[in-house]
Amino acid sequence: MDNPFEPRKSKSPRATRLLEIDAWLDSTLYDAGFKLAEFWESITIFFRRFRFTGFSRAFFELSSEGMTLGAAGAVLLFALALPAFEETAGDWKSQGEYAVTFLDRYGNEIGQRGIIQRDSLPVEELPEHVVNAVLATEDRRFYEHFGIDFVGLARALAQNVRANSVVQGGSTLTQQLAKNLFLTNERTVERKIKEAFLALWLEVNLSKREILQLYLDRAYMGGGTFGIAAAADFYFDKPITDVSVAEAAMLAGLFKAPARYAPHVNLPAARERANIVLSAMVEAGYMTEGQVLSARLRPATPVDRGDQESPDHFLDWAFDEVKRVATASKIPHHSLVARTTIDMGIQRATEESLEYNLRQHGKSYGVEEGAIVVLDNSGAVRAMVGGRDYGASQFNRATKALRQTGSSFKPYVYTAAMEAGLTPDSVVSDGPISWGGWSPKNYTRGYSGRMTLTTALVKSINTVPVRLARDFLSIKPIRELAYAMGVESPIENHKTMVLGVSSMTVLDQATGYLTLANGGIAGTRHGINQLISHTGETLYDFSEDEPAPHRVLKEDTAAKMNSIMVQIPEWGTGRRAALEGIRSAGKTGTTQAYRDAWYVGYTGNYTAAVWLGNDDFSVTRRMTGGSLPAMTWQRLMSYAHQNTELKPIPGIDDPFVAPIGVARAKPQNPDPSQTLERPPVMSSATTDFLNEMAEIFHRTPPMEVPAAPETLSALSPAADEQNQPSSN
Repeated sequence: MDNPFEPRKSKSPRATRLLEIDAWLDSTLYDAGFKLAEFWESITIFFRRFRFTGFSRAFFELSSEGMTLGAAGAVLLFALALPAFEETAGDWKSQGEYAVTFLDRYGNEIGQRGIIQRDSLPVEELPEHVVNAVLATEDRRFYEHFGIDFVGLARALAQNVRANSVVQGGSTLTQQLAKNLFLTNERTVERKIKEAFLALWLEVNLSKREILQLYLDRAYMGGGTFGIAAAADFYFDKPITDVSVAEAAMLAGLFKAPARYAPHVNLPAARERANIVLSAMVEAGYMTEGQVLSARLRPATPVDRGDQESPDHFLDWAFDEVKRVATASKIPHHSLVARTTIDMGIQRATEESLEYNLRQHGKSYGVEEGAIVVLDNSGAVRAMVGGRDYGASQFNRATKALRQTGSSFKPYVYTAAMEAGLTPDSVVSDGPISWGGWSPKNYTRGYSGRMTLTTALVKSINTVPVRLARDFLSIKPIRELAYAMGVESPIENHKTMVLGVSSMTVLDQATGYLTLANGGIAGTRHGINQLISHTGETLYDFSEDEPAPHRVLKEDTAAKMNSIMVQIPEWGTGRRAALEGIRSAGKTGTTQAYRDAWYVGYTGNYTAAVWLGNDDFSVTRRMTGGSLPAMTWQRLMSYAHQNTELKPIPGIDDPFVAPIGVARAKPQNPDPSQTLERPPVMSSATTDFLNEMAEIFHRTPPMEVPAAPETLSALSPAADEQNQPSSN
């Protein structure tokens, strides 16, 4: 036991130092906590003075929550708008320095593209009544708002509520310019958000004069024209500086809906719209009622342009092709004449077929839009329809819209299988299958057991191509083959791509199937035959300056696939696409929830791809590729093959007669009034030459040749009567 009276040994200096540190920490933390409690109590006592009760408390609580939600919403909206700002990174002001006049395949002028075609006038040089007409109609508060006009938006909302319909829009001129420059016409909340942010961006980066200048130069004005200066020349054959008040009102009325109010299409509607513009100018204070009275009494009258219609979606695509070719070929000229591949007869038939079927059946199927591309089997683009109404939407759904392909992608899978050694008679099981947790099912939800590849593709069985990809091919060779066949759209590197989950353009679908129609040859698609200077010098020729077509499929592979594909319109899913008197090949496609429907098919002459759906990706009323798309394809292809030398599809038997036991396809339009007749087509040069020859013959006096006695006796009434054929 230790002696308590005996002195203890002192602890080491290190232990003492640690005890001091521990004591300092304890006291410091205690003091900090005590002072923090005192501070919090004082803060609480201070804010008690501002405590609200009753209505005041509810107001401030709601305001606080509103600010919190508003801040979070602003962050979310900005995140949604970020993709749109990527479009502003490039040279978005440039329309390209090229000025191109386009000719069809026969040499007839079909339209122009390029800003140089119609010199743009500065806003300050435009007549005052022209600018005022546009501002009074499109954005009266243009110089007062900052891209978004909340006052105008409230006024438009009140007007629409009062009329119980949409009679007035709330978009500012800046918002409309943002849409024209960077966005599409799709009616979605996401697009409106992007439009609002881009309008603010434009207001920050451009002056009001620059915004107005771009709007007047870039807006589509109908008739294939862009900009108010080009519209004045097209509709009234005069420069914009010379248009009257009545003509300015008619031009300003086009900004709302150029297709509906184009005076060369619907003059009464154009004049009615111009009258509304005149009233708007009076309401805005730009003119008095007395000043517009003359314009009301003497409305504008456009020059007669005949029935000339421009294939505008095709021209937009062809203009991009010209710029691409001219840049790649280092062509020094920027003012060019482009001889294109388009056939205006087939183009009009394609437009008519789409409009006819959407008008007749679109409402019942719940579908509003479509796109079609027709290729000659030489690879020339003969027709392109990028949408139902170019005036309503300049977005080209044939070349820019990526839509899921559904079962119309399956031929690429089967082609890869044929390349790998399988045949149409190869037997594969149609039964339940699972691949990495994915268990696709057939459209009918049932299974048919073992079947040939022919039966599987004709009946569009889902499990068979999945089994081919999983057990025999893998994904990589299928993707590589699709690209080799001419597809340029990005294809998913995922197993679900086998059933068409990947999205493709209509142009790419037509190009891929064209390889089968050509017996395995790819690299022929083109829309420009020649680029010519205005002095007549040929600067580019597709047949000489582009790489030669190349074989991507074995001839035997193409023949095997064609032998299967021709049976789909005969007893498969594409029976409504069957043509009279000639065998065709094709494949239907329907995507999940019936959002997209396809029919892509070909004969020995033409290949055509048809897509139908809605811009907002909304579902249709169970529309399949074998219904409206197949009917649309059949109607336009029936026209295209009239008065044409029919060519067989490579590698098939009996190309012009339906197989034994298969009913010949009946025309889809038994009504003679609905049957399209293909008119004979000659080039403008040939037509002018024949007209000139006819005029020469008409002016030439008849020749008087003395007849020989034998000739006279031969032409006597008795001889003529003897030479008459029997009426029996």
